[in-house]
Amino acid sequence: MKDGFITCAVASPSVRVADCVYNARSVVTMIEEAEKQNVKLLVLPELVTTSYSCADLFLQKRLQDGALQALATILKQSSKCDMLIVLGSMVNVHGSLYNCAVVLNEGKILGVVPKQNLPNYLEFYEKRWFKIPQKGNYEIELLGQKTWFGTHLLFSCNDLPQLTLACEICEDLWVPHAVSIDHALAGATVIANPSASNELVGKAEYRRNMISVQSARLVCAYLYSTAGFGESTTDVVFAPHNLICENGHILAEQYHISDRLQITQIDVQKLALERIRMQSFGNEQSIHTRINFSLNPERATLTRKIEKTPFVPEDEESRQRRCETILNIQALGLKKRLESAHSSKVVIGLSGGLDSTLALLVAVRAFDMLSIPRDQILAVTMPGFGTTKRTKNNATKLATALGVELKTISIEKAVRQHFKDIGHDATITDVTYENSQARERTQVLMDLANKHNALVVGTGDLSELALGWATYNGDHMSMY
Repeated sequence: MKDGFITCAVASPSVRVADCVYNARSVVTMIEEAEKQNVKLLVLPELVTTSYSCADLFLQKRLQDGALQALATILKQSSKCDMLIVLGSMVNVHGSLYNCAVVLNEGKILGVVPKQNLPNYLEFYEKRWFKIPQKGNYEIELLGQKTWFGTHLLFSCNDLPQLTLACEICEDLWVPHAVSIDHALAGATVIANPSASNELVGKAEYRRNMISVQSARLVCAYLYSTAGFGESTTDVVFAPHNLICENGHILAEQYHISDRLQITQIDVQKLALERIRMQSFGNEQSIHTRINFSLNPERATLTRKIEKTPFVPEDEESRQRRCETILNIQALGLKKRLESAHSSKVVIGLSGGLDSTLALLVAVRAFDMLSIPRDQILAVTMPGFGTTKRTKNNATKLATALGVELKTISIEKAVRQHFKDIGHDATITDVTYENSQARERTQVLMDLANKHNALVVGTGDLSELALGWATYNGDHMSMY
């Protein structure tokens, strides 16, 4: 847990229908493996202590007692684990059965979150066994501990303030107003979803898209773990499909693999900063109960892959689409500026480098959109002391290929006169030497624009703006 990164995992342990002893052992095995991998947050499937497909056996006292004993076993075996664990289990509260997500931490039951939306259509009929909870939170006693039970619980980490977790269970995500929406608005940066989603043709892709989009809408990390092999196939087939998404990006995915952890690292600090910019979150805290827990903030090795070029897709097809979008956005912006300024001509300083090449391509596309002849684009090459033959030739070839007007104006004589005027030794290649050339080029472009009633299109890029690699009153000046 350094700089907001936290190691988390999802998994689908193998289960046996109504065999709570076996299921508890399977869960404990996953927890022990997660501890070895330095996992701090683990999410396991819906009703994992009993299996999801017990049907009317849920109403049997023996299975209810078995689920409670399984939970007790898991709680005891994980009491020394420095980890937040979310798993599904049925819980009897005041004589009613609830389908719940139970949140554990170092031998403590932090809270019990009941499923709010019970599917009772097609192959699902959960209302036959479980009760829909009333909205709100209150204290209950479970396994000798006082804990919170309720629909609006937030679990906040003392050691990492940006880590606030909330739970929704399977169908809670699929309804028109997902439960996670209210949790995120109240400040939850991580949503855990213990689920039991059956297999249908095309459902895996739909599920993947839905979870990814939900994490983007809520600017959160979303940990999804679904029931896997071992469930009854009387009515439907279940297969593991585990996902970890962050703000619209799928960080980790595991499909049709049981008894194996899917591990990655989420960046809750980044999520918190994104939300500060949006100012749409943190407005519903009054109806949520916040429960604090602690995790050892020991330094962990960064294992998450961070792309060297995060804005440039790796595969060629996606990269082409991205570049096309960027070019169109820039061209549309220039098009609107030209229309507003009642101008049909632009001036661009063309060096033969990447930045001025992109600016020229954008101008060409904007002029094509406006049906203005390309020869109304004036590309100006202004060779100076450091201009190479290669870049000058590139500029000439580019202008010819695109059909724009090309003009060459040497700035050497003007700059030497300027050095003489200010008393600067031309053999001293310092910042004055460099910046004088940039400012002379800008003066030429501005005067040509005035002469032709044109706009100077700037060639600076975002990295130059961020890093400061631009000359004041030089290449940082343009009309667009």
